[in-house]
Order: sequence, then C-alpha cells, then structure tokens
Amino acid sequence: MPSSPLRAAQLQRLIEAGQSIVAQLDVDAVLEELLEIAREVTGARFAAIGVLAANRTELERFITQGVDASTHAAIGDLPLGRGILGALISDPRPLRLDLVEADPRSYGVPEHHPPMHTFLGVPILVRGEAWGNLYLTEKDDGEPFTASDEEAAVILAAWAAIAMQNARLYQDVDARRDALERVMQTLEATSAIARAVGGERDVERVLGLIVERARTLVEARAVVIALQDEQRLVVAAGAGEFDDRALGRTIAGAAETLGVVVRDLQPARIRDVATEIGLPGHRIGVDGAQSALLVPLVFREQPLGILAAFDRRGHDPQFGPAHEALFQSFAASAATAVAAARSVERDRLRGSIDAAERERQRWARELHDDTLQGLGALRMLLSGALRGDEAKLRATVERAVDMLAMQVDDLRGLITELRPAALDDLGLQAALESLVERFGAAGGPALDAEIAVADASGRLDPELETAVYRVVQEALHNVLKHAGAHQATLRAWRSADQVHLQISDDGRGFDEATPSTGFGLVGMRERVELAGGTLDVTASPGGGTQISARLPVRLLLDEPVVQGVADELGAG
Repeated sequence: MPSSPLRAAQLQRLIEAGQSIVAQLDVDAVLEELLEIAREVTGARFAAIGVLAANRTELERFITQGVDASTHAAIGDLPLGRGILGALISDPRPLRLDLVEADPRSYGVPEHHPPMHTFLGVPILVRGEAWGNLYLTEKDDGEPFTASDEEAAVILAAWAAIAMQNARLYQDVDARRDALERVMQTLEATSAIARAVGGERDVERVLGLIVERARTLVEARAVVIALQDEQRLVVAAGAGEFDDRALGRTIAGAAETLGVVVRDLQPARIRDVATEIGLPGHRIGVDGAQSALLVPLVFREQPLGILAAFDRRGHDPQFGPAHEALFQSFAASAATAVAAARSVERDRLRGSIDAAERERQRWARELHDDTLQGLGALRMLLSGALRGDEAKLRATVERAVDMLAMQVDDLRGLITELRPAALDDLGLQAALESLVERFGAAGGPALDAEIAVADASGRLDPELETAVYRVVQEALHNVLKHAGAHQATLRAWRSADQVHLQISDDGRGFDEATPSTGFGLVGMRERVELAGGTLDVTASPGGGTQISARLPVRLLLDEPVVQGVADELGAG
C-alpha cells in the first residue's frame, strides 16, 4: 500500500471511529456505522459493503449508503460481485481506480445508477479470511481517492473486522446463554414434576401439574393434554384459557394433524389452527386459537397422547424452533410422569379389588364356620326332636331357642363389624371403646387400651372416622386370630392436626422381608394412604408386631354451616 501521511483530522476521526465501532455488539449496526464513517473520512458520496456468500465467489448481501430508496428501486437487483467488485473477491487486496470505465474489468454501471468514475475498495478480513469488501466511489470534490484515503479505509476495515469478531462472539455467548436458560427452564420444570410425582399418585393431579408447568414454560395462552384411549384421543387435562367442559371429549378422527403427531411421534408447529387442525375450538377446550405447538407424549417408544400449547402470550402468538425443542424435552419427562401415575393407579385398583375379594372371603368363612354350621346343627336338633315325645320336644325347643339367641348375637356381631351403629350414632370414641369390649369378650390376649380421640372441636369427618375404626379393627383382629400373643396394647389419641394410632403385641410376628399378603396389612395401608396419612409396620419372627399410623384431622362441618354454604351457593 502506498505510504501517505494521514491528515490530522482523518487520524482523529479514525481513532474515534475505532472506539465507536469496536463498542458495537450488533453486526448490522457495525456495518452501518462503518459506511457512515468511511464516507466521512474519505469524502466519498457513495459507500457500500458486500458480504461474501459461503462459497466465497459471490456476494450474499449488499448494503449501501448515499443512494435513496427510489434510486434503489429503479436500479433493481443488487450486484452479485462481477466486474470491478469481483476483482476484490478474487484478489482481496486494496484497489484504487481514478477512472472506473477505463479499467478492462469494468462491466459499467446499471441503468439509473448514479455516476461512478472514481473507486476505492478494500477487503474486510476476519482472522485472515475475506469476509466482505468495503466499496467507496465519487469523492465530493470530484478528485480521485488518495493514498491517505486508502490507508484510512484499510484501518476502518480492520476496526470493522475486530468489531465483527466481538459481535459474533457476543452472539455466540448470547445464544449459548439462551440455550442454557432453556435447559435450566426445562430442568426446573421437569424437576418440579419429578418432585411432585414422587409424592403424588393421583393421575388427575399429575396431569394438572404438567399442564400448568408446561403453560408457564412456553408462555402459552392454554395447554391441553389428550391421552390415547385405544384408537382415540381423549381430552384429559387443560390449563390457562381452557374450558373444563371439554374434559373427556374424543378428538381423534376430527383432527388428522393430532393423529399424525401421535402416530409418527413427531412434533408439529401449527401457524393456523383453524385450517391446519380443522377442529372446532370447543372440542379441545380452547376457543379462538391461532397457533399451536404439538408434541407427542412417548414412554418407552409407546405413544401415550399429545401435549398441545396454544398461542404464545405477547405480540407474536407463534411458536418457534426454540419453543419446540424446550417443549419436546419437557414432554419426555411429562410422559414418564403420566406413565408412572397410571401404573400406580392400576396397582392401586388391582390391590383394592384383591383386598375386597379377600374381605369377602373372610366374611364368607365367618358365616360358614360359625353361623351356617350353627344353623345346620339347630336344624338337625329340631328334626330329631320331632320323632320324640312331648317332654323331649319341649327340652329340645328350649335348647334351640338358646342356640338361636347365640346365632343372633353372632350375626349382630358380624353386622357390627361391617358397620358399627355406634360409629354413626355416638362417634369414633364410643365405637372404639365398644370394639375393645368385644375384643375382651372374645377370649383373646390381655389388652391394655387408652383411647382419647374425642375433642371439643367437633366430630371428625365420617370417612376419616371409618378409616381409623377399620385400621384398629383389622389390627385387633390380626392380634386375636393370628398373633398368638399374651399381651397387646392399643393407643389412640388426637392432636391438633392428626389422629395417632399405635397397636402392638408380643406374638409370633413375621419376617418383614416377606410380609403377609393378606387383607389385613394391605387394607390398613390402603385406607390410611387414601385418608392422606402414613402407616408404619415393624415386626420380626418371635418379636411381635407394632403398627403406627398418623392420619390428618378433617372435621365434619356443623349442619348450620353446611346449610349456610348451600344457601349462599343457591343464592349465587
């Protein structure tokens, strides 16, 4: 490059330009400022930057200053990098021409293009590789560009290269930060689901948690889960602007796009819900939706359904690739949560059915072993008496009356165990005390009982009273029938927020590693968990058994309060 001292004004402006350009973190802003300063320090009327395409043989972008919009329109397509412009592409070194049209490489200028006689071009090198070129034409004074103009342009191009490297690094960091934020959002949402599912076994609650978290994650107006039921999709949960009346509605068949998402296990971004899904909004519970993001719920390569978000909140309702990636990652954890909750629900149902069947078998044995055999013996007694004399008949009838009284008492005891009247009429305290009395009368081990579940704050919720009664009943039944114990204890008391139960015996116990599968333990645990409580069993062979349960207090509303609520609802 010819050496020529820069004018003081140029040098000062270049120093200022370097500070200004390097401070920019946006590539487009860097280019605009570069053009403006280049025109200023060289006196050029027109300036342009050509950005090279990936193949490095032509221009991808062409940014200009000095040409108004109407002239741009009249010129038409921007140059691709032929002629003089192409010379800098093939040979990225500064190029200064006093008369463009005299150069054999010149193709001339397009029609309607402003006059262009003088020319100065310098390459913009980023890390030694040509990124683009700076083009300047037509000095204001009509004179050719000087060596100092060329030196100034080269310095500006160097400043621009540094600025663009900084901008690109910043954009990379920014993109990585955004990606990290999305990963963190997904991690937080999926962790919340995992924590919740760890203590939650109800499918509806799990689904509700998923849709709420998903809606927050992608800032959607509404989120809906539709689960696959055989060959149908059924609306299972929704959050946000969702109409609950859509729950349970079948949407398969009416919406082919939804079926494709489930069948092909591929996400879909919908820009126009009305035309691309073809499903009335009320069918899925979201009216007036414009855009949608659909992702499949997949567990172990098996489709469970879809997770659908509708309309991003803000000025643009559309979902982008980043939202799709975030939603798809979240859906993977959501599918695992749904599958786990469904598995727990199936196991719970199976356990309840098995427990109920064992309970029926137990009562059948009680009726067969005691009541039916007693009635059979009574029948034989009376049949034999018919063949005897009057005195023998009288004596037999008197004995039969006594036997019937015993059978009536046994049946009354069975009925009381099924549903003690004291529990309904007098409450839990009286029902447990009656249960202890019957235990003592049955000739079992000595029972040390302390019962203090009555409280001035009022009766417990009927379901809670039943659960407490059944747990104690079943535990004492096991002591009586199976433990082989000499001594047993019962402690039942009520604190401010819990009902506490402790039943223990000194009987044969069992190995906790292989506990009994009978109805006793299964039924007790099921009842306690359904009441929101916890049950602990400790046992060892020959070391007896200890059962502890804690159930949260739920009070029965007084009748006037209930009536008042009903009246208010009716008035509303």
